[in-house]
Amino acid sequence: MTRTKVMAWVGGFLYLFLLLLLLGGAPRASGTVHAVGSLLAASLLVGVLRRMPLLALGMTLFGAIAVVAVFPPRHVHTSLAVSYQGEFLSFLAVDLVLGFIVATRTRRASIVAVAVSFTVQLLLIGGFAHGDNLTVNGVIALLAMAASCMVGLLSRERREHAVALRAQEVSEAVTAERLRIARELHDMIAHSIGIIAIQAGVGSRVIQTQPAEAREALRAIEATSRETLSGLRRTLVALRQADPEAAASMQALAPSPGLADIERLTAATADAGVRVDVHLSGEQRPLPADIDLSAYRIVQEALTNVVRHAGTGHCRVAIDYGDEELSVEVVDDGRGATNGSAHGFGLVGMRERVGLLHGQLIAGPRPEGGFRVAATLPLPQPVAVPVEAR
Repeated sequence: MTRTKVMAWVGGFLYLFLLLLLLGGAPRASGTVHAVGSLLAASLLVGVLRRMPLLALGMTLFGAIAVVAVFPPRHVHTSLAVSYQGEFLSFLAVDLVLGFIVATRTRRASIVAVAVSFTVQLLLIGGFAHGDNLTVNGVIALLAMAASCMVGLLSRERREHAVALRAQEVSEAVTAERLRIARELHDMIAHSIGIIAIQAGVGSRVIQTQPAEAREALRAIEATSRETLSGLRRTLVALRQADPEAAASMQALAPSPGLADIERLTAATADAGVRVDVHLSGEQRPLPADIDLSAYRIVQEALTNVVRHAGTGHCRVAIDYGDEELSVEVVDDGRGATNGSAHGFGLVGMRERVGLLHGQLIAGPRPEGGFRVAATLPLPQPVAVPVEAR
C-alpha cells in the first residue's frame, strides 16, 4: 500500500471521527457551528477525493445529512424571519466534491453524482426548512450546486482543450521529424546511388576492353557504397538511440557533413563524370550546424541532379560567406530541363530545408542554357562581447 493511499484512508477516518466528535461532544452548540465544523473537517478528505471521488461525495453527504438531522433548524415565529439557515452550510462541502467529479470523471458518473446530490439536498431542505425559508434555502442550494458544476465543466473543457493542443503539437512534431528524416535519407542516398549507377554502367561497358578503367569504376562504387552504408548506420543508430547523452556522444563521434566536406563531395561527383569548379568567397568561418548541414545537402542534391539529368560534364559551385547571409549557387551548362523527375523529391526537399531556415531558393533553367540552383540562408547576428573599461 503506497503512502498516498495510506494518507487518504487516514484522512477519511479522521473526518468521520471529527464528525462524530462534533455531533456528540457539543450538543448545546447551534447547528450553524456544527455545519461550519463539518465543512472544515471535509478538508481531510482531499486524499480520498483524489483517489475515490465518489466515496468522498458519499462521506460528505453523510456528514451533511447528520448535521441537519441531529441539529434540525429551529422555526422562528417572526414574519420577517426569511433567511438562509446555517445548518445547510455543510452542503457546501458536497458541492465542492461535486464540482471536482464533474471536472475529472466521466459524464455518466457526473450525471449520477449530480442527481443523487440534488435529490438528497432537495429532500433535506424540504423536510427541515420552515415557511418562507424553504424557498430561500432551496434557491441558495440550487445556485451553489449550479456554480460548482459550472466551475467543474469549465475546468473539464480547459483540460480537454489542453490535451487536444498537446496531441496536435505531438502530431505536428512527428510529421516534421518524419519529413526531416525523409529529406536526410533522400539527400544522403540519392547522390551516392546516382554515382554508383553511373560507375556501374561505365564498368560494364569497358570491363572487356579497358580493365584498368573498369577497376577504377569498381573502386569508386566500393568507396561510395561504404560511405553510404556508414551514413545510413549513423542515421539509424541516432533514430534508435533512447539515451539523449548517448545520442549526443554518437553525434560527436560521427558528425554530420557540412561545407567543409565539399571537396570530398566534388571528388565523388568527378568520379561520376562531372567536373566541379568550386568558388569560395567571403570570410570562411564556422556556421551553425543546421545551416551548415542544409547548405551541404543543397549542393549535394544539386550535383546529384546534374549527374543524373543535365547531360553535361561540367558545373560550377559558388559559396559566398556574407556578413548576414550564406549564398550557395550550383550552375551547369547542360540541357536546362527540370533537374529531377516529375515524381522526385529533390527540389521539394531543398525548398523545405530553405523554408525552415527562413531563406530563399531559386531553381530553374537559365536563359543562356543549363540549370541554376541558388539558395540564400540568413545567418544569425554575432553576439557582441562587451569590453570592460580599464
